[in-house]
Amino acid sequence: MKIVQYEAIPGQQFNGEAVKNVTGRIALGKDDGTPNFCMRVFTVGVDGYTPRHSHEWEHEIFVHAGKGQVFQSGEWRDVEAGTAIFVPGNEEHQLRNKGETDFTFVCLIPKGVAEL
Repeated sequence: MKIVQYEAIPGQQFNGEAVKNVTGRIALGKDDGTPNFCMRVFTVGVDGYTPRHSHEWEHEIFVHAGKGQVFQSGEWRDVEAGTAIFVPGNEEHQLRNKGETDFTFVCLIPKGVAEL
């Protein structure tokens, strides 16, 4: 068993044309011996966003803090702390911060894909 405070995990910063003001952390992954999934925590700063993308695998997202939006089927849908999101494989998606504080979410992905 491993117990970890996500804010104590070193974060990787992402900024560019497709992504803005995002910090990603691997909370639990292959280095921890997880056999099936990787748990990542992303913090999106004010006015930040993840890249719009799609991929073959599904993933599950849980909004931990803040207010944001998720791009689904060509439109933006509001989400906030406590919201759970299922993204099927090959569905285009993106998340963005629409609040005045950090927008933090947990994302589960299957083993075998890049963890960050």
